[in-house]
Amino acid sequence: MGKPVRMADIADKLGISVVSVSKALAGKSGVSEEMRAKVVALARQMGYEGAKGREAPAGTGNIGVLVSDRFFAENAFYTSLYRSLVLKSGGEGFTCMVEIVTPEAERSCVPPALVSGRKVDAVVFMGNLDPAYLRAVEGAGLPCLLLDFQLPGRTGDCVISDNLDGGYTLVEYLLRIGRREIGFVGSIRATSSIMDRYLGYQKALRLAGLVPREEWLLEDRDENGAFVPLRLPQTLPQAFLCSCDEVAYNLVEALRRAGKRVPEDVAVCGYDDFRFATLCQPPLTTYRVNVEQMADMVMEWLSQRLRQEGSPAPVTRTAPGRLVIRESTEASPGQEG
Repeated sequence: MGKPVRMADIADKLGISVVSVSKALAGKSGVSEEMRAKVVALARQMGYEGAKGREAPAGTGNIGVLVSDRFFAENAFYTSLYRSLVLKSGGEGFTCMVEIVTPEAERSCVPPALVSGRKVDAVVFMGNLDPAYLRAVEGAGLPCLLLDFQLPGRTGDCVISDNLDGGYTLVEYLLRIGRREIGFVGSIRATSSIMDRYLGYQKALRLAGLVPREEWLLEDRDENGAFVPLRLPQTLPQAFLCSCDEVAYNLVEALRRAGKRVPEDVAVCGYDDFRFATLCQPPLTTYRVNVEQMADMVMEWLSQRLRQEGSPAPVTRTAPGRLVIRESTEASPGQEG
């Protein structure tokens, strides 16, 4: 059996002091985040028993990710967001443990075993979940974060994309290219993200002196969050902003079946800039959500909550996105605003 690995062995390989290694492994200040990651990675590789990285000294090194089944099953965006979170957490010495929350589990408000059994150091709720279920899980006393949603009137840590700006930016662009009759496709009570995108849509129209027409607000999902067939209004607007790229893809197909051309008759904007944006024909103008930056913000939150003493005030971190212009709105492809 070989000799146990010492901090001095790690320090020698990296050309730093033993004190720096100790601070890095204990999660203390005094070393850069880049060096901390190198120390943790090498310590794990060499089999050093104290290689905990950023987690608390008695931590598991695991992050619990709880996501509603309706979002993982229906929305490919969350697969992309979870992938970014896994990659970022792995680089910081953590492992993501996902739990898909069924409707029955959500209604029962019983925390999953990975929470009640203290198998994780912190919990990330991804997508909307029932407030009663959130409270039940938070009762376990672990640090908790809402990812890609927030609840009105509720204090707590959140990481979200700038949905209000995204909705506003897309509609302002449509107005700029001469489309003044604009509808919205999305069930605004389904998620906080859709509601905020709708509020951005409303803001841009109101500031332009335009009043949104109620018949141009189309539902895209049922009360369980599952997508439903789109029902086109009798009189179509000049453009639609959609709640996500997949819904925009479905809208383009519905318009085609109705004998309408995109963008000649109706311009269409998506949201997220995920795979449906380029699968669609014509490719979609959309608002690119920066999932990598959102994952970085989760890691920053995790570091703060697990290493900082006391109970710091809840923080909402917002990741800005950007406009991506493609052929679905009559503009030259590949432009970014």
